[in-house]
Amino acid sequence: MKMYHVTNKEGQAIPEVTFRTRVEAGWQDVTTQALFNSRTVVVFSLPGAFTPTCSATHLPRYEELAPVFAANGVDEIVCISVNDGFVMQAWQKDQAIEKVRMLPDGNGHFTAGMGMLVDKEDLGFGKRSWRYSMLVKNGIVEKMFVEPDVPGDPFTVADADTMLAYINANAKAPEPVAVISRAGCPHCQRAKELLSEHQIRFNEIVVGRDIDQVAMRGLTGSTSVPQVFIGGKLIGGADALTELLAQAS
Repeated sequence: MKMYHVTNKEGQAIPEVTFRTRVEAGWQDVTTQALFNSRTVVVFSLPGAFTPTCSATHLPRYEELAPVFAANGVDEIVCISVNDGFVMQAWQKDQAIEKVRMLPDGNGHFTAGMGMLVDKEDLGFGKRSWRYSMLVKNGIVEKMFVEPDVPGDPFTVADADTMLAYINANAKAPEPVAVISRAGCPHCQRAKELLSEHQIRFNEIVVGRDIDQVAMRGLTGSTSVPQVFIGGKLIGGADALTELLAQAS
């Protein structure tokens, strides 16, 4: 098993670097001083844009919980990856991210300064960030959640819910929502529109792309779509979702 050597930086200042980011108008430099000084910032870092765990769970949940973090004193949430500005901008658009700031650490300077730069050459990735999250207050790391050094891509402590629980154990977070759908399905479209109308963020799992028929039947006991899950509980199709949302309003 390949071992990675990463460092917990709690109580230390974050490294001073400039992030070269892409915006619609072109290049924009973001300094760590402007980002962290006199502010409370949640940072989470991950192995790469467009990778499965990062796209399906890690980034979307921080986006979903952004209003709850703001209500609990967090000025900004930042996602950092050892990718270039073009890739991070494209990933932001692909994931429809509006509340989390996406920062490219293309040269790995910030990640190296945090003691989190690891060699994933065996995967063809080169140098990348280990997965972690941290709470930074006025440029000082108050708390870090660093994933354990185990095989694969561990994702057990750097998630948004763990960070929120540290900041405020009594904070009420919306439950995660997932919709299993099929391309061209009008009932699936209705379910997604219902969730959007109620400003409920959801992850879409498309049959034939993200899950096959056999796995779907094993998960839901059915092959009909949509199948909506809220907080890990199977709700059912569009009609069941309509009834549930009507009761909640």
